[in-house]
Amino acid sequence: MTALRFAPSPTGYLHVGNSRVALANYLFARRHGGRFLLRLDDTDAERSRPEYADAIAQDLRWLGIDWDETFRQSDRLALYAEAAERLKAAGRLYPCFESAEELKAKREMALKRGRAPVYDRAMLRMTPEQRAQAEANGKTPYWRFRLSDGAVEWTDLVLGRRQVKLTAVSDPVVIRADGTPLYTFTSVVDDIATGITHIVRGEDHVTNTGVQLDIFAALGADPARIAFAHLPLLTGTDGGKLSKRIDSLSLRSLRQDGMEAGAIAAYLARLGTSDDPAPLPMQALIEGFDFGHVSHSAARFDMPQLLALNRKVLHALPFAAVRDRLPVGATEAFWLAVRGNLDLLNEARGWWDVVAGTIVPPLVEGEAEYLRAALELLPAEPWTSEVWTEWTGALKAATGRKGKALFMPLRLALTGEDHGPELKDLLPLMGRARAATRLGLAA
Repeated sequence: MTALRFAPSPTGYLHVGNSRVALANYLFARRHGGRFLLRLDDTDAERSRPEYADAIAQDLRWLGIDWDETFRQSDRLALYAEAAERLKAAGRLYPCFESAEELKAKREMALKRGRAPVYDRAMLRMTPEQRAQAEANGKTPYWRFRLSDGAVEWTDLVLGRRQVKLTAVSDPVVIRADGTPLYTFTSVVDDIATGITHIVRGEDHVTNTGVQLDIFAALGADPARIAFAHLPLLTGTDGGKLSKRIDSLSLRSLRQDGMEAGAIAAYLARLGTSDDPAPLPMQALIEGFDFGHVSHSAARFDMPQLLALNRKVLHALPFAAVRDRLPVGATEAFWLAVRGNLDLLNEARGWWDVVAGTIVPPLVEGEAEYLRAALELLPAEPWTSEVWTEWTGALKAATGRKGKALFMPLRLALTGEDHGPELKDLLPLMGRARAATRLGLAA
């Protein structure tokens, strides 16, 4: 069975970059009737936080993503220790004692001599006696994985044929001196144990994929059973790399700004593909998802484009979908009147103040006489949906005004804005007393 996973580190909030990766994994898994796992890579005890783990789960559910299984790597340390012992016995893990300063000096020397700063495997030449002496002197080893010679190749579902020359890559550190296993290693152990068939992540992991395929083989798994898809990275509006730490692009902050989950999901699902973003429900996104549509080039995250999609989503939402997020007392008639003029749901608050609260309209200069006439001709209640037409018809007959000259002073006086929802829909919600007060203030 097809099986995919999303494996965030709970060291911060989800941003649009890793949300796009999560969505791609989820859509592919669901389209192919497979399993989707949420794995929390939390072996970095210093930076991982429970509150971030909770926030990740909350944000994924808000986006419309669910999962079949979830676990934390911190609960699986015994599994990693057992795998590490197997690799040690096979001669694929070897202890190292160099300090950070010594490694830095080696890299600088290699660069000075015009060579790639690849680890020189000096510790492989250490004798048992030298290791015993180092440990007797109080040094604790960290462990590197000895990469195979040659190259690793695979056919990427997005990028096509890819190759990583392992001889050009440093043997990765997979276990710290304190015994903590690192992602490069633990990820492979978990992917084997949970039967993952497809790994979808950013293009910046291509070299890491070559290394991990070598670890797959060393642990006795068949690397050919794992398919990879590397998504080109997102760029900002200026074309630069999209920072993972831009708070304004976290899912949490976009939600607080009034962005709709449906708009974000629809945008990210098609960002960087040959399919235009459209306000589609999750099931339609699942049915239409195809790695063959993903461009090889970096995708630009365009906030105006996301806002435009958010408008389309908002304009089609029924009252039941937003009732709990509207101001207290807001009715279906209010929602139907204003939804077509909203970029963000938060803007509904301003229009609720217009129809049900207190605003101070601007003084409409040069229109005092006209507004007084409008006040005199303001129909008595009860008001129906025809009150705007009746009122403006009477004003037109009395003053000879038409078009903008007829409507604009009334809009400014009643709403304080020069554009917005249709006044024929707002006026009945506003009521005669409120309308009369504003006409008097604006005159």
